[in-house]
Amino acid sequence: MGSLVAALASFLQARQLRGRWLVRIEDIDPPREVAGADQTILSQLQAHGLHWDGEVLYQSRRLQHYRAVAAQLQASHDAYRCRCSRRRLKQLPGGRYDGHCRNASVAAGEPAALRFKLPDSGRCQFDDLFLGPQQQQVAEQVGDFPIWRRDGLVSYQLAVVVDDHTQGVNTVVRGADLLDNTGRQLLLQQRLGYPAPRYGHVPLVRDSNGRKLSKQNHAPCLPAGEESQSLLYALRHLGQTPPHSLAAQPPAAILAWALAHWPPLRPLTANRSTPPC
Repeated sequence: MGSLVAALASFLQARQLRGRWLVRIEDIDPPREVAGADQTILSQLQAHGLHWDGEVLYQSRRLQHYRAVAAQLQASHDAYRCRCSRRRLKQLPGGRYDGHCRNASVAAGEPAALRFKLPDSGRCQFDDLFLGPQQQQVAEQVGDFPIWRRDGLVSYQLAVVVDDHTQGVNTVVRGADLLDNTGRQLLLQQRLGYPAPRYGHVPLVRDSNGRKLSKQNHAPCLPAGEESQSLLYALRHLGQTPPHSLAAQPPAAILAWALAHWPPLRPLTANRSTPPC
């Protein structure tokens, strides 16, 4: 349900603005992947009437592009190799990286992550489409962050920034659990010379214990055959008030009502003539 809420919000935002709604399979963490999950996700989106534009992009097929950008950042001294162990990182206060390897020499072939070197300020400001003005102190809260992991896997931060640029994404709508990633992505975009998308974060769906409904917390799958009920629940979670008469309608009719009542993109208050970071 949590994934449906985020997908529905992004779908309505794209359709209201007469834009393209893109679906991406972010399969870049093999140890955590479940065989066949991608097809289940795509089938459920279609069953709920959420039809995407163009081809589905699989990140696992784009590793060479991520490697090229990572090498570019390393060559320009905007990224450096870090040999810190997981044990050392867990001992850092607040989880903030302390720059231990910024000026260290890491031997070729030695297992190492690649970290993005933050600018001195490391501060970002942006206007969230749904949450309003936001400010993130990336340098103080996170420190230099990995763009390539020590285990040889590309980081989420780098992959999504590269793909958003490649796909021409100008609006990102996602769950509020990803809000604190936005500053890191804006800093990467600025360093790479990419235009920054607009970001909107929607409230999470939580269980009775306050945990977000996600696969990490073993949330149940969406029940097959109850697509209309699931859509109505998701719309109410997003602040809409669909009439009870829609309960007997197919997904297409519910989505038509939702689109007609979806709030327009509110004006941005940030000064778009200056960089957000």
